[in-house]
Amino acid sequence: MQSAFAAPIVTKFLDDIDVTELVPGASSLGVLQSNLPVIPAMKNNEVVGYVFLTSDFVTTTGYSGKPIHVIMGVDNNAKVTGVKLVKHSEPIVLIGIPNKKIQAVTEKYAGLDLIKEASAGGFAHDLDIVSGATVTIMVIDDSIVRAGLKVARQLGLGGLEPELKSSGPQKTLTTTDNAAISNWQTLAGDGSSRALKLDISQINQAFIDSGDARAIKRPDKGDPEDTFIDMHVALISAPEIGRTLLGDDEYNNLVEWLDDGQDAILVLGRGEYSFKGSGYVRGGIFDRIQLIQGDKSARFFDKQHRRLGRLAPSDAPSFTELDIFKIPADMEFEPTKPFRLQLLVQRAVGAIDKAFITFDLGYRIPDRHTEIVKGTEPTHEDSNSNLGFASSNPDELSHLWKRIWEQKQIEVALLVVALTVLTGVFFFQMQVTRHEKFTYWFRIGFLTFTLLVLGWYANAQLSVVNIMAFFAALTSQFSWSAFLMDPLIFILWFSVAASLLFWGRGVFCGWLCPFGALQELTNKIARACKIPQYIVPWGIHERLWPIKYMVFLGLFGLSLYSLELAEQYAEIEPFKTAIILKFDRSWPYVLFAVALLGAGLFIERFYCRYLCPLGAALAIPGRLRMFDWLKRYKECGDPCTRCAKECMVQAIHPEGHINPNECHQCLHCQVLYQSKTKCPVCIISEEKRAKFRSKNKLANLPPDSAAAKASRASPNP
Repeated sequence: MQSAFAAPIVTKFLDDIDVTELVPGASSLGVLQSNLPVIPAMKNNEVVGYVFLTSDFVTTTGYSGKPIHVIMGVDNNAKVTGVKLVKHSEPIVLIGIPNKKIQAVTEKYAGLDLIKEASAGGFAHDLDIVSGATVTIMVIDDSIVRAGLKVARQLGLGGLEPELKSSGPQKTLTTTDNAAISNWQTLAGDGSSRALKLDISQINQAFIDSGDARAIKRPDKGDPEDTFIDMHVALISAPEIGRTLLGDDEYNNLVEWLDDGQDAILVLGRGEYSFKGSGYVRGGIFDRIQLIQGDKSARFFDKQHRRLGRLAPSDAPSFTELDIFKIPADMEFEPTKPFRLQLLVQRAVGAIDKAFITFDLGYRIPDRHTEIVKGTEPTHEDSNSNLGFASSNPDELSHLWKRIWEQKQIEVALLVVALTVLTGVFFFQMQVTRHEKFTYWFRIGFLTFTLLVLGWYANAQLSVVNIMAFFAALTSQFSWSAFLMDPLIFILWFSVAASLLFWGRGVFCGWLCPFGALQELTNKIARACKIPQYIVPWGIHERLWPIKYMVFLGLFGLSLYSLELAEQYAEIEPFKTAIILKFDRSWPYVLFAVALLGAGLFIERFYCRYLCPLGAALAIPGRLRMFDWLKRYKECGDPCTRCAKECMVQAIHPEGHINPNECHQCLHCQVLYQSKTKCPVCIISEEKRAKFRSKNKLANLPPDSAAAKASRASPNP
């Protein structure tokens, strides 16, 4: 029988499935079902459970914008029997936090009762947070619960039934455009606006009740009755509530902002604790609040957020945080049904470790804001149609990368402006490099931008892993959606591909690599501190060049066998430790990165010269460049070797030839090329010009003038 859906993603992970781990007592896997991407777990020809991949059912994404693939098993009583994290693209987990920590969290889901989760709206369990990976753990938790409930309902496990599409007459929000405007007291009194108020004593007691000894030792300071947080929520897509709290103008702006059928909430806050936090600044996601309705949940991204300047009612209290959040359409939010806003409270318990507890602010819109509409007869989901699981075709997930690009508009704009400026510099490099001080400080400024903004802020560090993943995708089911998930990385790769044709590898390695910028800037500091610089003898230097090419070819060959294994050996790149995680990693990785930076204090860009597999990978296609932009004199190398001696990566041969495979396009040689005080060719030319101008000047003087007589009297006119 032909499957009713596209090939599920779980088929790619069949080799990772140990049925005894996922469904204890099972001895083998059955045949993939024809109408649902689940695999029966068998024991003596009897089905004792089911195995499936969460990403076949939900498309929950984390910071990376890509699905987190988790294989899980459930038994016939709708209890989770085993969970295994098999694939993800989360940078913090992938390259920073030991995988065993995340795996330990996922293993705790064994025994989770999906029947209780269904009755409690998917949150009948405690969330075990790993410090440094808060959002990632929440994503995994959300995908496990939601996917588990979908499977249990479709298979009827534990007596659960598929959700009804409709239930006869239904409530909807009133659509009166000229709804009456009330006041703050009215809305707060009838529950149109609801509040969660916590003082410091309540927070301290909650951490005591959690049993976390580290958190108990660090209570919040201040008067026990001081306000920790006073948080209010209101469904402002209801006309009366929205017009009252926002005012007519702001409410009209809200209506224009929302798509048809979308809703929005207003969240207000004051006190010592912020419900927004700072995660949205770097990752674009508000990780301290979560909207929950039934077993559906949603987190808000920065593009679903607007600030409100003030509340319209004259009797409204003052708040320090006034924020509007658009509810994502894919949540299928029902405004007339109860929901809750969950607040995550964190407390530092160490240098980087934190403890977490949650509080719920429940909300149900009063009936006076709703009206009854005629519904349809209730129907179950069609078992032969799309059963609500996620598409396994990556190109059908285009809405994900489009949403991410919308969320990263500011970062994208900054990168595009930076690339435009840099392109202009390279096209007009002779004009730019006429001014030595300007060129020097422009380079220092651009490298600082590359390190701080592209690197430590945006984590836009290219890696040889990207190249291996691209070639692996070409040999399998290629999809542009996968590469469009990270806007900055995609734009950088596009710019690198273009620059290779014009200038070679140097544009990226010399200007756009955050780790390269870190090496060069630290070397500048070392020089300022009078740390001696070591010039590698040319014979040794030339023989060390091939090392990085051998490293790249080894990694690339290994990736053809196993991309995952190649990614592990790609740790020879210190980019992850120094840039992505900012040295917040276990000591062997930090020691390795610091050692490379230490070598760079004495030998400028030591890692770039001899070890970088990414630089080697870019140098190979860089041989196809169409132009030679760097100017040279025939005297370069014979007799003058100044450029070769001052080249920061010794990319200029003693005879004066520039090796484009090693050149970082720093443009220092072009500064020297035009220097009237450093380049012998320019100095001699300038002297000749000065003599020529002097002769012309004397020729135009009157013969009987004092200057002309003095010139004739001089032995060297």
